Amino acid sequence: MTKDSTVTVYSTQQVKRARIAVAAAFTVHGAVTGSFATRVPWIQDHAGVSAGQLGLALAFPAIGASIAMPLAGRISHRFGARTALRGLLTLWTLALILPALAPNLVTLCAALFVYGATAGMSDVAMNALGVEVENRLDKSIMSGLHGMWSVGALIGSAAGTVAAHTATDARTHHLVAALVLTALGLIACRDVLDIQSHPDEEPPPRFTLPPKSALIIGAVGFCAVFAEGASLDWSAVYLRDVLDSSDGLAAASTTAFALMMAVARIAGDRIVDRFGAVRTVRTGGVMATAGGLLVVFSPSPAAAMCGFGLLGLGVAVVVPLAFAAAGRSGPNPSQAIAGVATITYTSGLIAPSAIGSLAEATSLVVSFGVVTVLAFGLVLGAGVLRSADRKVTGSAVGEGTTTKSAAGS
Repeated sequence: MTKDSTVTVYSTQQVKRARIAVAAAFTVHGAVTGSFATRVPWIQDHAGVSAGQLGLALAFPAIGASIAMPLAGRISHRFGARTALRGLLTLWTLALILPALAPNLVTLCAALFVYGATAGMSDVAMNALGVEVENRLDKSIMSGLHGMWSVGALIGSAAGTVAAHTATDARTHHLVAALVLTALGLIACRDVLDIQSHPDEEPPPRFTLPPKSALIIGAVGFCAVFAEGASLDWSAVYLRDVLDSSDGLAAASTTAFALMMAVARIAGDRIVDRFGAVRTVRTGGVMATAGGLLVVFSPSPAAAMCGFGLLGLGVAVVVPLAFAAAGRSGPNPSQAIAGVATITYTSGLIAPSAIGSLAEATSLVVSFGVVTVLAFGLVLGAGVLRSADRKVTGSAVGEGTTTKSAAGS
Protein backbone atom coordinates (compact mmCIF):
# COMPACT_ATOMS: atom_id res chain seq x y z
CA MET A 1 0.00 0.00 0.00
CA THR A 2 1.24 3.49 -0.87
CA LYS A 3 -0.23 6.75 0.17
CA ASP A 4 -0.10 10.40 -0.84
CA SER A 5 -2.17 13.40 0.14
CA THR A 6 -5.15 12.52 -2.07
CA VAL A 7 -5.15 8.84 -2.96
CA THR A 8 -4.60 5.53 -1.24
CA VAL A 9 -3.56 2.66 -3.49
CA TYR A 10 -4.37 -0.90 -2.42
CA SER A 11 -3.59 -4.24 -3.94
CA THR A 12 -6.36 -6.65 -4.86
CA GLN A 13 -5.56 -8.85 -1.86
CA GLN A 14 -5.71 -5.89 0.52
CA VAL A 15 -9.15 -4.92 -0.76
CA LYS A 16 -10.37 -8.52 -0.46
CA ARG A 17 -9.12 -8.63 3.14
CA ALA A 18 -10.86 -5.30 3.75
CA ARG A 19 -14.12 -6.84 2.53
CA ILE A 20 -13.81 -9.63 5.11
CA ALA A 21 -12.91 -7.09 7.79
CA VAL A 22 -15.93 -4.88 7.06
CA ALA A 23 -18.17 -7.97 7.03
CA ALA A 24 -16.81 -8.87 10.47
CA ALA A 25 -17.54 -5.34 11.69
CA PHE A 26 -21.13 -5.66 10.47
CA THR A 27 -21.42 -8.99 12.29
CA VAL A 28 -20.13 -7.48 15.55
CA HIS A 29 -22.53 -4.55 15.19
CA GLY A 30 -25.47 -6.91 14.72
CA ALA A 31 -24.40 -9.07 17.66
CA VAL A 32 -24.64 -6.07 20.00
CA THR A 33 -28.22 -5.45 18.89
CA GLY A 34 -29.15 -9.12 19.31
CA SER A 35 -27.56 -9.24 22.75
CA PHE A 36 -29.52 -6.21 23.92
CA ALA A 37 -32.89 -7.21 22.45
CA THR A 38 -33.10 -10.52 24.30
CA ARG A 39 -32.61 -8.88 27.72
CA VAL A 40 -35.12 -6.06 27.41
CA PRO A 41 -37.57 -7.78 29.83
CA TRP A 42 -34.79 -8.06 32.46
CA ILE A 43 -33.84 -4.43 31.92
CA GLN A 44 -37.49 -3.38 32.29
CA ASP A 45 -37.83 -5.22 35.59
CA HIS A 46 -34.50 -3.91 36.90
CA ALA A 47 -35.38 -0.30 36.07
CA GLY A 48 -38.91 -0.73 37.44
CA VAL A 49 -40.65 0.82 34.44
CA SER A 50 -44.10 0.11 33.04
CA ALA A 51 -44.78 -1.02 29.48
CA GLY A 52 -45.63 2.54 28.47
CA GLN A 53 -42.47 3.91 30.09
CA LEU A 54 -40.43 1.20 28.37
CA GLY A 55 -41.92 2.26 25.05
CA LEU A 56 -40.81 5.82 25.76
CA ALA A 57 -37.30 4.69 26.69
CA LEU A 58 -36.99 2.58 23.56
CA ALA A 59 -37.49 5.69 21.45
CA PHE A 60 -34.21 7.13 22.76
CA PRO A 61 -31.85 4.90 20.72
CA ALA A 62 -33.35 6.27 17.51
CA ILE A 63 -33.23 9.83 18.88
CA GLY A 64 -29.57 9.43 19.84
CA ALA A 65 -28.71 7.87 16.49
CA SER A 66 -30.47 10.57 14.49
CA ILE A 67 -28.67 13.36 16.37
CA ALA A 68 -25.21 11.76 16.35
CA MET A 69 -24.99 10.19 12.89
CA PRO A 70 -23.95 13.41 11.09
CA LEU A 71 -20.86 13.49 13.34
CA ALA A 72 -19.51 10.26 11.84
CA GLY A 73 -18.31 11.97 8.67
CA ARG A 74 -16.47 14.64 10.65
CA ILE A 75 -14.78 12.02 12.84
CA SER A 76 -13.69 10.06 9.74
CA HIS A 77 -12.40 13.27 8.17
CA ARG A 78 -10.25 14.08 11.19
CA PHE A 79 -8.92 10.66 12.16
CA GLY A 80 -9.20 8.60 8.98
CA ALA A 81 -11.77 5.91 8.23
CA ARG A 82 -9.97 3.01 9.94
CA THR A 83 -9.32 4.83 13.21
CA ALA A 84 -12.83 6.27 13.17
CA LEU A 85 -14.45 2.87 12.75
CA ARG A 86 -12.20 1.32 15.39
CA GLY A 87 -13.12 3.98 17.92
CA LEU A 88 -16.83 4.22 17.11
CA LEU A 89 -17.33 0.45 17.02
CA THR A 90 -15.57 0.17 20.39
CA LEU A 91 -17.84 2.83 21.89
CA TRP A 92 -20.86 0.94 20.51
CA THR A 93 -19.84 -2.45 21.91
CA LEU A 94 -19.05 -0.94 25.32
CA ALA A 95 -22.35 0.99 25.31
CA LEU A 96 -24.07 -2.40 25.58
CA ILE A 97 -23.12 -2.36 29.26
CA LEU A 98 -25.09 0.78 30.12
CA PRO A 99 -28.82 -0.09 29.82
CA ALA A 100 -28.63 -3.02 32.24
CA LEU A 101 -27.08 -0.71 34.87
CA ALA A 102 -29.95 1.80 34.76
CA PRO A 103 -31.98 1.81 38.01
CA ASN A 104 -34.86 4.02 36.82
CA LEU A 105 -36.57 5.56 33.80
CA VAL A 106 -34.39 8.67 33.58
CA THR A 107 -31.09 6.79 33.66
CA LEU A 108 -32.47 4.18 31.26
CA CYS A 109 -33.39 6.89 28.74
CA ALA A 110 -29.93 8.41 29.09
CA ALA A 111 -28.24 5.02 28.67
CA LEU A 112 -30.32 4.23 25.59
CA PHE A 113 -29.56 7.64 24.11
CA VAL A 114 -25.83 6.90 24.34
CA TYR A 115 -26.45 3.36 23.08
CA GLY A 116 -28.28 4.72 20.03
CA ALA A 117 -25.79 7.52 19.35
CA THR A 118 -22.83 5.14 19.24
CA ALA A 119 -24.85 2.65 17.19
CA GLY A 120 -25.70 5.27 14.58
CA MET A 121 -22.20 6.70 14.23
CA SER A 122 -20.56 3.29 13.88
CA ASP A 123 -23.32 2.29 11.44
CA VAL A 124 -22.50 5.25 9.17
CA ALA A 125 -18.74 4.60 9.39
CA MET A 126 -18.96 0.92 8.47
CA ASN A 127 -21.48 1.51 5.66
CA ALA A 128 -19.22 4.20 4.17
CA LEU A 129 -16.29 1.78 4.24
CA GLY A 130 -18.51 -0.92 2.74
CA VAL A 131 -19.34 1.38 -0.18
CA GLU A 132 -15.63 2.15 -0.62
CA VAL A 133 -14.74 -1.56 -0.80
CA GLU A 134 -17.63 -2.17 -3.20
CA ASN A 135 -16.35 0.60 -5.48
CA ARG A 136 -12.85 -0.86 -5.55
CA LEU A 137 -13.99 -4.44 -6.12
CA ASP A 138 -16.46 -3.24 -8.77
CA LYS A 139 -19.10 -5.72 -7.67
CA SER A 140 -22.03 -5.59 -5.28
CA ILE A 141 -21.26 -6.47 -1.66
CA MET A 142 -23.59 -4.23 0.37
CA SER A 143 -26.47 -6.69 0.52
CA GLY A 144 -24.15 -9.40 1.80
CA LEU A 145 -22.70 -7.05 4.41
CA HIS A 146 -26.18 -6.33 5.75
CA GLY A 147 -26.82 -10.08 5.64
CA MET A 148 -23.81 -10.51 7.94
CA TRP A 149 -25.36 -7.94 10.27
CA SER A 150 -28.42 -10.21 10.44
CA VAL A 151 -26.16 -13.19 11.16
CA GLY A 152 -24.56 -11.25 14.01
CA ALA A 153 -27.97 -10.33 15.39
CA LEU A 154 -28.97 -14.00 15.35
CA ILE A 155 -25.75 -14.99 17.14
CA GLY A 156 -26.20 -12.28 19.75
CA SER A 157 -29.84 -13.16 20.32
CA ALA A 158 -29.03 -16.87 20.60
CA ALA A 159 -26.42 -16.16 23.27
CA GLY A 160 -28.87 -13.82 25.01
CA THR A 161 -31.57 -16.48 24.95
CA VAL A 162 -29.21 -18.91 26.67
CA ALA A 163 -28.30 -16.26 29.25
CA ALA A 164 -31.96 -15.49 29.92
CA HIS A 165 -32.85 -19.20 30.13
CA THR A 166 -30.14 -19.76 32.74
CA ALA A 167 -31.30 -16.65 34.67
CA THR A 168 -27.92 -14.94 34.22
CA ASP A 169 -27.88 -11.37 35.48
CA ALA A 170 -28.03 -9.10 32.41
CA ARG A 171 -25.31 -6.88 33.89
CA THR A 172 -22.94 -9.83 33.90
CA HIS A 173 -24.12 -11.07 30.51
CA HIS A 174 -23.72 -7.70 28.83
CA LEU A 175 -20.34 -7.01 30.46
CA VAL A 176 -18.94 -10.28 29.14
CA ALA A 177 -20.58 -9.82 25.73
CA ALA A 178 -19.29 -6.24 25.46
CA LEU A 179 -15.70 -7.25 26.25
CA VAL A 180 -15.75 -10.16 23.79
CA LEU A 181 -17.34 -8.09 21.02
CA THR A 182 -14.96 -5.18 21.65
CA ALA A 183 -11.99 -7.50 21.18
CA LEU A 184 -13.49 -8.98 18.01
CA GLY A 185 -14.27 -5.53 16.66
CA LEU A 186 -10.71 -4.32 17.23
CA ILE A 187 -9.37 -7.37 15.43
CA ALA A 188 -11.76 -6.82 12.52
CA CYS A 189 -10.81 -3.16 12.12
CA ARG A 190 -7.13 -3.93 11.55
CA ASP A 191 -7.73 -4.76 7.88
CA VAL A 192 -10.35 -2.19 6.86
CA LEU A 193 -9.29 0.45 4.34
CA ASP A 194 -7.42 3.36 5.89
CA ILE A 195 -9.02 6.16 3.88
CA GLN A 196 -7.67 9.62 4.65
CA SER A 197 -9.16 12.96 3.63
CA HIS A 198 -7.20 15.51 1.64
CA PRO A 199 -5.36 17.88 4.03
CA ASP A 200 -6.98 20.91 2.38
CA GLU A 201 -10.47 19.45 2.33
CA GLU A 202 -13.07 21.22 4.45
CA PRO A 203 -14.44 18.97 7.21
CA PRO A 204 -18.12 18.10 7.06
CA PRO A 205 -20.35 20.23 9.33
CA ARG A 206 -21.12 18.88 12.78
CA PHE A 207 -24.85 19.07 12.16
CA THR A 208 -26.58 19.65 8.84
CA LEU A 209 -29.74 18.77 7.03
CA PRO A 210 -29.41 15.74 4.75
CA PRO A 211 -28.57 16.66 1.14
CA LYS A 212 -31.38 16.55 -1.41
CA SER A 213 -30.02 13.35 -2.94
CA ALA A 214 -30.19 11.65 0.46
CA LEU A 215 -33.78 12.76 0.98
CA ILE A 216 -34.87 11.23 -2.33
CA ILE A 217 -32.95 7.98 -1.79
CA GLY A 218 -34.04 7.92 1.85
CA ALA A 219 -37.70 8.07 0.81
CA VAL A 220 -37.30 4.69 -0.91
CA GLY A 221 -35.50 3.34 2.16
CA PHE A 222 -38.31 4.73 4.32
CA CYS A 223 -40.88 2.60 2.44
CA ALA A 224 -38.80 -0.55 2.85
CA VAL A 225 -37.98 -0.05 6.53
CA PHE A 226 -41.59 0.84 7.35
CA ALA A 227 -42.73 -2.45 5.81
CA GLU A 228 -39.95 -4.29 7.63
CA GLY A 229 -40.72 -2.79 11.03
CA ALA A 230 -44.46 -3.31 10.65
CA SER A 231 -44.03 -6.94 9.61
CA LEU A 232 -41.52 -7.83 12.31
CA ASP A 233 -43.55 -6.34 15.15
CA TRP A 234 -47.08 -7.02 13.96
CA SER A 235 -47.08 -10.18 11.83
CA ALA A 236 -47.62 -12.49 14.80
CA VAL A 237 -50.38 -10.25 16.16
CA TYR A 238 -52.02 -10.15 12.73
CA LEU A 239 -52.20 -13.95 12.47
CA ARG A 240 -53.48 -14.30 16.02
CA ASP A 241 -56.05 -11.50 16.05
CA VAL A 242 -57.19 -11.34 12.42
CA LEU A 243 -56.92 -14.99 11.38
CA ASP A 244 -57.38 -16.63 14.79
CA SER A 245 -54.23 -18.75 14.55
CA SER A 246 -52.41 -20.38 17.46
CA ASP A 247 -49.63 -18.55 19.29
CA GLY A 248 -47.04 -20.96 17.88
CA LEU A 249 -48.14 -20.45 14.28
CA ALA A 250 -48.34 -16.70 14.82
CA ALA A 251 -44.75 -16.61 16.07
CA ALA A 252 -43.68 -18.68 13.08
CA SER A 253 -44.86 -15.92 10.75
CA THR A 254 -42.31 -13.54 12.24
CA THR A 255 -39.61 -16.18 11.88
CA ALA A 256 -40.59 -16.71 8.24
CA PHE A 257 -40.32 -12.99 7.54
CA ALA A 258 -36.91 -12.65 9.22
CA LEU A 259 -35.58 -15.79 7.54
CA MET A 260 -36.61 -14.61 4.08
CA MET A 261 -34.92 -11.27 4.69
CA ALA A 262 -31.68 -12.92 5.79
CA VAL A 263 -31.65 -15.32 2.82
CA ALA A 264 -32.39 -12.53 0.34
CA ARG A 265 -29.65 -10.29 1.72
CA ILE A 266 -27.01 -13.00 1.62
CA ALA A 267 -27.95 -13.92 -1.96
CA GLY A 268 -28.69 -10.34 -2.99
CA ASP A 269 -25.26 -9.31 -4.25
CA ARG A 270 -25.26 -11.85 -7.09
CA ILE A 271 -28.74 -10.75 -8.11
CA VAL A 272 -27.77 -7.07 -8.07
CA ASP A 273 -24.62 -7.76 -10.09
CA ARG A 274 -26.66 -9.58 -12.72
CA PHE A 275 -29.74 -7.38 -12.98
CA GLY A 276 -28.68 -4.04 -11.50
CA ALA A 277 -29.99 -2.14 -8.48
CA VAL A 278 -33.02 -0.57 -10.16
CA ARG A 279 -34.42 -3.79 -11.65
CA THR A 280 -33.71 -5.68 -8.42
CA VAL A 281 -35.55 -3.15 -6.25
CA ARG A 282 -38.41 -2.80 -8.72
CA THR A 283 -38.87 -6.59 -8.81
CA GLY A 284 -38.60 -6.68 -5.04
CA GLY A 285 -41.28 -4.00 -4.85
CA VAL A 286 -43.58 -6.14 -6.98
CA MET A 287 -42.95 -9.12 -4.69
CA ALA A 288 -43.51 -7.06 -1.55
CA THR A 289 -46.72 -5.58 -2.97
CA ALA A 290 -47.97 -9.05 -3.86
CA GLY A 291 -47.08 -10.19 -0.36
CA GLY A 292 -48.95 -7.28 1.21
CA LEU A 293 -52.03 -8.01 -0.89
CA LEU A 294 -51.84 -11.66 0.11
CA VAL A 295 -51.74 -10.62 3.78
CA VAL A 296 -54.65 -8.20 3.44
CA PHE A 297 -56.87 -10.59 1.49
CA SER A 298 -55.57 -13.78 3.10
CA PRO A 299 -58.18 -16.53 3.58
CA SER A 300 -55.97 -18.51 5.99
CA PRO A 301 -52.94 -18.26 8.29
CA ALA A 302 -50.82 -20.25 5.81
CA ALA A 303 -51.53 -17.77 3.02
CA ALA A 304 -50.73 -14.83 5.31
CA MET A 305 -47.42 -16.45 6.26
CA CYS A 306 -46.57 -16.72 2.56
CA GLY A 307 -47.48 -13.05 2.21
CA PHE A 308 -45.15 -12.03 5.05
CA GLY A 309 -42.42 -14.16 3.49
CA LEU A 310 -42.86 -12.32 0.18
CA LEU A 311 -42.70 -9.00 2.02
CA GLY A 312 -39.40 -10.07 3.58
CA LEU A 313 -37.95 -11.13 0.23
CA GLY A 314 -39.12 -7.95 -1.45
CA VAL A 315 -37.73 -5.36 0.96
CA ALA A 316 -34.53 -7.15 2.04
CA VAL A 317 -31.99 -5.56 -0.31
CA VAL A 318 -33.47 -2.06 -0.47
CA VAL A 319 -31.65 -0.52 2.49
CA PRO A 320 -28.19 -1.86 1.51
CA LEU A 321 -28.73 -0.48 -1.99
CA ALA A 322 -29.95 2.83 -0.58
CA PHE A 323 -26.68 3.17 1.37
CA ALA A 324 -24.70 2.23 -1.75
CA ALA A 325 -26.57 4.83 -3.82
CA ALA A 326 -26.07 7.49 -1.12
CA GLY A 327 -22.34 6.74 -1.04
CA ARG A 328 -22.10 7.61 -4.74
CA SER A 329 -24.59 10.45 -4.86
CA GLY A 330 -22.37 13.45 -4.20
CA PRO A 331 -19.10 14.90 -2.93
CA ASN A 332 -19.76 14.02 0.74
CA PRO A 333 -20.65 10.29 0.88
CA SER A 334 -20.56 10.03 4.67
CA GLN A 335 -22.96 12.97 4.95
CA ALA A 336 -25.31 11.40 2.39
CA ILE A 337 -25.16 8.01 4.10
CA ALA A 338 -25.87 9.69 7.45
CA GLY A 339 -28.90 11.38 5.87
CA VAL A 340 -30.28 8.11 4.51
CA ALA A 341 -29.56 6.37 7.80
CA THR A 342 -31.43 9.08 9.71
CA ILE A 343 -34.49 8.66 7.50
CA THR A 344 -34.47 4.86 7.74
CA TYR A 345 -33.94 4.95 11.52
CA THR A 346 -36.90 7.30 11.79
CA SER A 347 -39.02 4.97 9.68
CA GLY A 348 -38.11 2.03 11.88
CA LEU A 349 -39.01 4.08 14.95
CA ILE A 350 -42.45 5.22 13.82
CA ALA A 351 -43.60 2.13 11.91
CA PRO A 352 -44.65 -0.09 14.85
CA SER A 353 -46.48 2.70 16.69
CA ALA A 354 -48.08 4.02 13.47
CA ILE A 355 -49.41 0.56 12.64
CA GLY A 356 -50.79 0.23 16.18
CA SER A 357 -52.45 3.63 16.13
CA LEU A 358 -54.02 3.03 12.73
CA ALA A 359 -55.17 -0.42 13.79
CA GLU A 360 -56.82 1.04 16.89
CA ALA A 361 -58.63 3.63 14.78
CA THR A 362 -59.57 1.19 12.01
CA SER A 363 -58.19 -2.36 11.88
CA LEU A 364 -54.97 -4.30 11.35
CA VAL A 365 -56.18 -5.16 7.86
CA VAL A 366 -56.31 -1.46 6.98
CA SER A 367 -52.87 -0.96 8.56
CA PHE A 368 -51.33 -3.57 6.29
CA GLY A 369 -53.16 -2.01 3.39
CA VAL A 370 -51.01 1.05 4.07
CA VAL A 371 -47.92 -1.18 4.23
CA THR A 372 -48.89 -2.58 0.82
CA VAL A 373 -49.17 0.91 -0.64
CA LEU A 374 -45.70 1.78 0.68
CA ALA A 375 -44.35 -1.47 -0.76
CA PHE A 376 -45.69 -0.40 -4.16
CA GLY A 377 -43.74 2.81 -3.64
CA LEU A 378 -40.59 0.71 -4.18
CA VAL A 379 -41.79 -0.08 -7.70
CA LEU A 380 -42.34 3.61 -8.44
CA GLY A 381 -39.20 4.91 -6.74
CA ALA A 382 -36.62 2.28 -7.69
CA GLY A 383 -35.12 4.55 -10.34
CA VAL A 384 -33.59 6.86 -7.72
CA LEU A 385 -31.22 4.04 -6.76
CA ARG A 386 -29.61 4.08 -10.20
CA SER A 387 -26.39 5.42 -8.68
CA ALA A 388 -26.07 2.13 -6.78
CA ASP A 389 -25.21 0.52 -10.12
CA ARG A 390 -21.44 0.70 -10.47
CA LYS A 391 -19.72 2.20 -13.48
CA VAL A 392 -17.06 -0.15 -14.79
CA THR A 393 -13.91 1.89 -15.34
CA GLY A 394 -11.39 -0.80 -16.06
CA SER A 395 -9.27 -2.42 -13.38
CA ALA A 396 -11.05 -1.73 -10.14
CA VAL A 397 -8.16 -2.54 -7.82
CA GLY A 398 -4.49 -3.07 -8.12
CA GLU A 399 -1.13 -1.51 -7.54
CA GLY A 400 -1.66 1.07 -10.29
CA THR A 401 -5.22 1.98 -9.39
CA THR A 402 -6.28 5.34 -7.96
CA THR A 403 -9.66 5.61 -6.31
CA LYS A 404 -11.25 8.59 -4.62
CA SER A 405 -12.19 8.26 -0.97
CA ALA A 406 -15.79 7.64 -0.03
CA ALA A 407 -15.51 6.98 3.65
CA GLY A 408 -13.23 9.72 4.79
CA SER A 409 -14.88 12.66 3.09
